[in-house]
Amino acid sequence: MMQTQAVHISVAALIATLATSTVVQAQAPAAAPPAQTAPAAPRPDLPSPPANYEYSALGRRDPFVSLINRGTDRSGETEQPVKRAEGVPGMMVSEMTVRGIVQTRGAWVAMVSGIDGKVYTVRAGDKLADGVIREVTAQAVVIMQVVNDPLSLDKQREVRKLLRGGEEVK
Repeated sequence: MMQTQAVHISVAALIATLATSTVVQAQAPAAAPPAQTAPAAPRPDLPSPPANYEYSALGRRDPFVSLINRGTDRSGETEQPVKRAEGVPGMMVSEMTVRGIVQTRGAWVAMVSGIDGKVYTVRAGDKLADGVIREVTAQAVVIMQVVNDPLSLDKQREVRKLLRGGEEVK
């Protein structure tokens, strides 16, 4: 029994000593004022550019500029944006939104709007910038869109612009 009490006392003394030394070590750096550190020396394994270095694109494109939705043809900086026809013939399929569909004289006519905010009426056979309106039904406008992707096997695709919003591509 005496040995057990002696072991407990020595274990308790060891724990108290460790706890005290941990507290002292934790408080010592906090009590000292922060030392001013010199700027880190450049790492020898990383190359550094010369002092007079300047990047020149030399006609190459910037890799950080998005290639999607640039809006103009940028093959030459002095060129003007590509001009399109006014109204429906200058409208792209992706820019067109169906606002309404009505029946007149037995034929369906769709009211569509473009990015200019104007509303136009279209019928089957009307041409767009990248397609032709194939059919107008009570629920949708069916367009045969010309695909300008050189990697695509299909050169045309059918796009249905729905009256209630959205589109289906076949």
